[in-house]
Parts: sequence; structure tokens; C-alpha cells
Amino acid sequence: MPTEKNPELAALTRWRRDLHRIPELDFDLPETVAYVRGVLEGLSCEVFSPCKSAVCAWFDLGRTSAIALRTDMDALPVNEMTGAPYASERAGRMHACGHDGHMAMLLAVATWLDRVVLGQEPTTCADELPRNVLLVFQPAEETTGGARLVCESGAFERYAADRIFGFHLWPYLPAGTVASRPGALLARSSEVTATFTGVASHIARWREGRDALAAATRFVPSAEAACGRFAMKTGEPCLLRFGKLEAGTVRNAIAAHARAEGSLRVFSDAMFDRSREAIASLAENAARTEGCSVELTFSEGYPPVVNDPQLFSAVERALPGLARIEEPLLIAEDFSFYQRALPGVFLLLGTGTGTPLHSDRFDFDEQVLLAGVDAYRRLLMTS
Repeated sequence: MPTEKNPELAALTRWRRDLHRIPELDFDLPETVAYVRGVLEGLSCEVFSPCKSAVCAWFDLGRTSAIALRTDMDALPVNEMTGAPYASERAGRMHACGHDGHMAMLLAVATWLDRVVLGQEPTTCADELPRNVLLVFQPAEETTGGARLVCESGAFERYAADRIFGFHLWPYLPAGTVASRPGALLARSSEVTATFTGVASHIARWREGRDALAAATRFVPSAEAACGRFAMKTGEPCLLRFGKLEAGTVRNAIAAHARAEGSLRVFSDAMFDRSREAIASLAENAARTEGCSVELTFSEGYPPVVNDPQLFSAVERALPGLARIEEPLLIAEDFSFYQRALPGVFLLLGTGTGTPLHSDRFDFDEQVLLAGVDAYRRLLMTS
């Protein structure tokens, strides 16, 4: 559909491409925040910052409770290779995960709400919206979890928000498809680091050494296999994989140090506790077998994204074309912090491209954003 025949698509495309050109990282988002504020501050809403580098828009319709919609604003340290005319103008930075599209959708919702409040929207009046609306533009989804700071700000309590929704573009669904599932949708992530310390020696006198490399290579496959067995036994996914292993200094000396870096993905706190205990035991056993010591650390990571079952039922009623994701996905998202503060449902919006998220060639047709905006509107009108 040509954008000149669809003003909303034209606006979505302009916002998305403008934001795509100025990607910023983590909490350092001055241009992005200024752009978002520039759109919101001309509308019938209160614009405020609940915490560092976050922007909220409050549409007060005189209701007793509010619905919150969330988008992320940060980009990735990726050098863009799409060759698009709207490609990143910031070397080594790129919106390679669709956050530019997420922001554009929420700006479209904001401008639609403005028309509703002012009585300029021909299809909807303010009386049809059962809740006030809080739009949340957050930083640092890709890094340290900016969602947590928004929750800690008390904004949801001050504005009586009783539910929250969010979207993520998803390359592996047909273009424009909206999908989700009740319960666990995305994983809890934790970075696992095992550092083994032994004693160096020449390999000709290997009995005098304490082989940290051997300890690490014992540990890595045993820990990965243990998590796989937990998954098979319980029917609940539990994935541990190591992507980096460093050890030693030269080929003919026993390694005094070895470091294995991996990632653990689970869908419940109970499984996290169980797997962490098993991984720690296996690390100690591997170190003891080789006469080494080990230091094992787990990052806190993000909790699992678990969709509220009751609220999900309301989403299914509001979105009759909603597709079901059959199995939970092993990626992580800090939307999970919101779901620990209030009931929430996270949804996926298909781009139909198949290009992986975080790829330096990630791109999409802005027309798919219309489906996300339509879903948001329908959710705003549900009781």
C-alpha cells in the first residue's frame, strides 16, 4: 500500500526511518529521547521522565485505572550493512532488533489517542476507552534492563496502571502476523562464567601441573548435558551452552588458568535454582578431579517473560486473528520486569523476513507496523 494513500503508514515510515538513522546505546539516548519528546509534547498528554533516559506519555481520560503500553528505545553496537537509504548515520551502531519500529508504533498510538481525546477520530470516541493510558518509552533493554528502573520509579502505582502490553518484531512469522501464548513465552537468561585455576608446568613434567584446561573441558559438556536431562525429565525447557573457552599460554605447557563463558536459559525460578545447583556441583567435581580450584558466577539476568493467563484470555477476545506460539522461545527480554509489577502480555509481530534479530542486515517493511498499531488500539478498548 503506497504511503501517500495511507497517512498513518506514511507517519510510521517517517518516524521509524528517522529513528533508524540515529541509533544510540544503553542509557545514552539524547537524540532518541529528544525525537520522541518532539512528537509527544505537541499532543494532549502529560510528558514526563520516570527515570534516566525514559519518556512517558500520560493520557488522562478521567478513569480510575490505566493501561500501559511499552516500547524500548536503545540500539545495538552493530555496524549496519543493509545499504538502505535510511541506514544508520552512527558508525558501529544500528537498530538491528526492531526497536525503531516499536517506537514508531507507540508514536502512532499516541497521535491516535490525541485525535480521540480531541474528538477528531471518526471511528472512536473517548468514551469507548475504559482506562487512562500510559505510554512507556524505556532505555537499556539490550543491556542492563531499563524496565526495572521504570518499575522502581513508582509510575505504575501513581497512575493506577493495572495491566501492560508490549510488542517485539519477529522475523520468523509471516508479515503482519500477531502471535503470543499464555504462560511462559521468553526465557530467563543468566550468563554463566567458570574460572578454573591450576598450576602450570611443561608438558614433559605434566604430573607436576594442575590442568585447568582439562578441568574446563570436563565441566563444559557435563554441565550442558545435565541441563538437557533436566529438560527431558521435567518437560520444561532448560538450556545451557558455552560459546567461549580460553586457556593456557603456549601449546607445550599445562594451562594454569581456564575460563568458560556460557548462557543459561530457563522458564521458571525453580528450574533456575535447580540447574544452578547442579552446575556448581559439576564445576567443583571437575576442578577437584584435576587438582584445581574454580570460581563460578551467574549473572542475575532477566526473569522469564510469562504472560498472565487471565489477561491473555482478554487479549484473545480482543484480537480474534491472534496466532499461537506453540513452544516458549529461548530469547530473553526485560519486559519480564513489568510482568512482576503488574499483569502483562507480550506479543510478537511478524516481519516475514527471516533475517535474524541482531543481524547487521536486519530490516523490514514498515507496512507490518500497521498490524501492531491496530492490535494496540483493540487492546486499549478492552475492559
